[in-house]
Amino acid sequence: MALSGSDPEGRRPVVGLTTYLQQAQTGVWDVRASFLPAIYFEGVGMAGGIPVLLPPQPADAAVAERVVGGLDGLIITGGRDVDPSAYGHQRHHTTDEPIDDSRTRDSFEFALLRAALARGVPVLGICRGAQVLNVALGGTLHQHLPDVLGHTRHQQGNAVFSTSEVTTVPGSRVHALVGPSTEAQCYHHQAIDRLGDGLVISAWDADGVVEAVEVDPAHHPRRWVVAVQWHPEERLDDLRLFAGLVGAAAAHATGKVSS
Repeated sequence: MALSGSDPEGRRPVVGLTTYLQQAQTGVWDVRASFLPAIYFEGVGMAGGIPVLLPPQPADAAVAERVVGGLDGLIITGGRDVDPSAYGHQRHHTTDEPIDDSRTRDSFEFALLRAALARGVPVLGICRGAQVLNVALGGTLHQHLPDVLGHTRHQQGNAVFSTSEVTTVPGSRVHALVGPSTEAQCYHHQAIDRLGDGLVISAWDADGVVEAVEVDPAHHPRRWVVAVQWHPEERLDDLRLFAGLVGAAAAHATGKVSS
C-alpha cells in the first residue's frame, strides 16, 4: 500500500523544512545550534514524505537554487518574529529583537522562497512561515495583535496553545483540504496586515485575523503555495495540511499538476 501523499510508483517526495538557529542547551552543552521540534518532521513522515532539515546559513540566489533543486516540497516553519525592517517598519517593543542568527534565518528563508516560487516547488508555510511568505511578496505584518484586538487570546504565553475556530474561503486550496472550518492551534502575537502580491486570503478567524493565505489557484493552477497562521503540527491526528503538501510535492516530482 502506498503511503499517504506518495505517488503511485512509491517514490516518496523529499520535503525540506527550515529550522531555528539560536543558542540551545543539551546536557552539559550550551551552544549555537540549528534545530526543529520533532513534530514538524514527524508530520511530514506520517504523511508519506521524506523530511530533510535545512539549517539557516548565508545564502545567495545560487545557493538557494541548489538547495531547492534537490527538494520536491518546502515547509517554512515557525519561530521568532520576522525582522520588521524587511517590510519597512520600525520594531514594536514586543517584537523579538533582531539578532545576527535571526537575520540569517530571515534571509535564508526569503532566498529559499524565491527559488521555490521560481521553480514551482510546492510550499507550506506554518505560523512564522505564513508571515515570511507574505513579507517576501511585499506584504506587511501587524506586529502585536493585542494592540489591534484588545486581547491576548492568540498567544496566551507559557507555551500554552489556544484553540480558534477558523473559517475557510470556498474555492481555496485550504477549503479543499480542511473543509469549511477547522479548530486551529494558535500561538502568535503577530499576523498578516497588508497582503503580499499574488496572494489571496483563504481563512479567517472570528476576530477577522487572516489565518491562511495562498497563491491564487485561479491565476496560478500549477503553483501549490499555502500558508497557515496556526500550528497543524500540534495535532498529528489531523494530517490534512501535511498530506496536501506531500501530495503536491509528489506530483511536482513526477511532473504532474496537483489540484
